Order: sequence, then C-alpha cells, then structure tokens
Amino acid sequence: LRERGLEDSACTSGFSVMIKESCDGMGDVSEKHGGGPAVPEKAVRFSFTVMSISLHVADGEEAEEEEKEVIIFQEPKPNSELSCKPLCLMFVDESDHETLTAVLGPVTAERSAMKRSRLILPIGGLPRFFSFRFRGSGYDEKMVRDVEGLEASGSNYVCTLCDSTRAEAAHNMVLHSITRSHQENLERYETWRTNPFSETADELRDRVKGVSAKPFLETHPTLDALHCDIGNATEFYKIFQDEIGEVFQKTNPTREERRSWRAALDKQL
Repeated sequence: LRERGLEDSACTSGFSVMIKESCDGMGDVSEKHGGGPAVPEKAVRFSFTVMSISLHVADGEEAEEEEKEVIIFQEPKPNSELSCKPLCLMFVDESDHETLTAVLGPVTAERSAMKRSRLILPIGGLPRFFSFRFRGSGYDEKMVRDVEGLEASGSNYVCTLCDSTRAEAAHNMVLHSITRSHQENLERYETWRTNPFSETADELRDRVKGVSAKPFLETHPTLDALHCDIGNATEFYKIFQDEIGEVFQKTNPTREERRSWRAALDKQL
C-alpha cells in the first residue's frame, strides 16, 4: 500500500483476489517394480495460482467519483511450477467422469461458498476483507469436456465453445463465437436426463448438442488446441493458394484468378 501511495483508509471496500484454477492428468504413475497396493495407474492434479490482488479506490476526493482498480500484487510468472500450488492429487483416470466428480465435489462446493462470501484477516492491526474471483482457464480440451459434461473428443460436436458440428466447422474456418456456457450445459444435461419431449436418441442428442453427463465445474472459455489448429489451417490454406498461383510473380491478381487457385487447391484436399 505504501508503494502505491495509499493509506489504510482506502481499504474499506476490501481486496479482490483473482485465482486461476488448473486441472490436468499426470499420465501413468503405476509402480514399475514390486507389489504395491491396488490403486489406479493414473493420477490427476488440481491446483491453483494467485494471479493478482487488487483494490478499488475512489478516483478523486468526491464520493461521486468513479472507482479505479489498483493492483497490489501480480504474479510475475503465472505459468511457473513455483507459483502453481497443488490442492488435490487424485489417483484416478481423468476420463472417469463419475470418480472425478465425487473427488472434486468438495472442492467445487468450497469454491462456490468462497465466491459468495468474504474472508476477513487481521493485517496491520486492522481487519482486511478479501473477496475471491475464480478463473478456470488452466484446463486442456479433454479436461474441459470432462468437467463440463461434454462428449469425448471423437464427438460430432467438435467445439467446446460453440455448438458447431464437424460438417459445419469444415465450411466455416474463420468465423467463431462463444455460445456455450456452464449454466446452459447444466440445463441441457437435465434435458438429456429427463427427455421431456419423448424424443429418440438421435433427436435428443441433437437437442443437447453433445452434453451427455452432469457438468460439475465451471471453466473459463479460452482458445483451445482445436481452434489453434483451425487458425493454422486457415493460414496455410491462404499460403497454398498463393503458391499455386505463384503470387510472388504478380503484383495484383484478379478475383477470378484467386478463385481458380482456390478451386485447384480444393481438388487436392
């Protein structure tokens, strides 16, 4: 606070703590020699990182002035192993949705309670209020599908951010929007579980857009490996067109020429 030129009186609104959550499989951890206890041969680690601690202070002397956010602490190496604190280590296969739900259930409940409450700590002789914001961005695509109740990566619904099918994604390699949400996945799971319209399996699956299990952990939408691959494919698609038309020898190719290059490339794909 002294480094920012703030007094204790500026801390009445409390501190806001941003926490990044991470969860990933650790692969094969089986005992190579000896006869140990019969436990699963794979493990999953759930960890967290304190990303930043900020304080909202009035931007001016008058009470009507807008508040500004002052960063008190910011993690300089958020992706380092040293700043990533393990919270739960489980001997479980990350594909085992039921066991993962049971083990991480208490963590999810505690997380929800912390989002709705404030922590009071006596620091410097004064009580300090801390509120917590969670950002579930440390998940790969496989783990996102598991905790959000989506079908596995071989599903016809290829995206964890939207409802696109493989056929739709093949015709749209540029425009993408985030349409899925944790709450919507929960509602779709209830539809999948109850089948209120007495639909067939295919009709029901099309209605819930790939949700087949109960979501139990909210994740933050991030660019996953699939969309990185789509972006790379789009760039290579443009490069291959230019190579076919030898664009380096032409200053301003016409639209018809580019269309013919695209048609020639599509025949090879």
